[in-house]
Amino acid sequence: MKGSLNYIIMLAMGAFFSCSPAGKNKTGHEFMPDMVHPVGYEANYYDFYSYNRWGNENDYKKFVTPRVPVKGTIARGAVGTEAGVNTPNGSVPYYYGNTEDERSRAAKEIVKNPFPITKIALERGKKLFDINCAICHGANADGQGYLARDGGKYPVQPANFQTDTFYKSSNGRFYHAIMYGKNAMGSYSDKLSYEERWDVIHYVRSLQAKAKKLQYDEHGNTFNIAAGDLVAPRQEIPESSSSAKAIQVKGSSPKNLPVKKTNNPKH
Repeated sequence: MKGSLNYIIMLAMGAFFSCSPAGKNKTGHEFMPDMVHPVGYEANYYDFYSYNRWGNENDYKKFVTPRVPVKGTIARGAVGTEAGVNTPNGSVPYYYGNTEDERSRAAKEIVKNPFPITKIALERGKKLFDINCAICHGANADGQGYLARDGGKYPVQPANFQTDTFYKSSNGRFYHAIMYGKNAMGSYSDKLSYEERWDVIHYVRSLQAKAKKLQYDEHGNTFNIAAGDLVAPRQEIPESSSSAKAIQVKGSSPKNLPVKKTNNPKH
């Protein structure tokens, strides 16, 4: 009799909880949590679920945190010429460390933008700058972004690129900052591809030229001849394209890329 009573109670409880309705922020009861909270993880998306037994919260955080490419590997889309002159998308090796000495070396050695100045490059650069940079550096690259103006409380004043110091700075100074960040600014190397970084630098140069009433666009460069070449536009790759083709850029050479120094200057 007692066993039958316990059985009835268990059935009643099962029926009660199985009918628990979902609504608003309540999902209802989950009898198979892994169907809702799968063990699989997605990069940059943190959704740890405590009932998954394959690891703890710290383990999961390591899984979803962006990582650098494995040494010696090439990212999908990182297609280049034999000389390594041009990489339409993806990533390329960067042989400079995150120190002030390496920052100075990059500023000295990385001079010319390996991609030509084109209308589409400037349009892409503007889009990426507005998304990633303007909130701090300002839409005009004058350091008056939303977080810094209108009484905004920001721990460090964002860099004002509309100064003589930055007008005269090499492209390496900008590229290194994108790779490693500077002061309160973090790295954007995992947010911008190789070409996108250079497109942003092209756009910053165009803003500087505009402020100086000079030219830096697909029609001419009177602002900083060393910063970028005006050459035949490269073949543009649609954003929706699933593949990339290597396009030779005239007027570029391996010395324009961030390369590793060796004892033999010919390599």
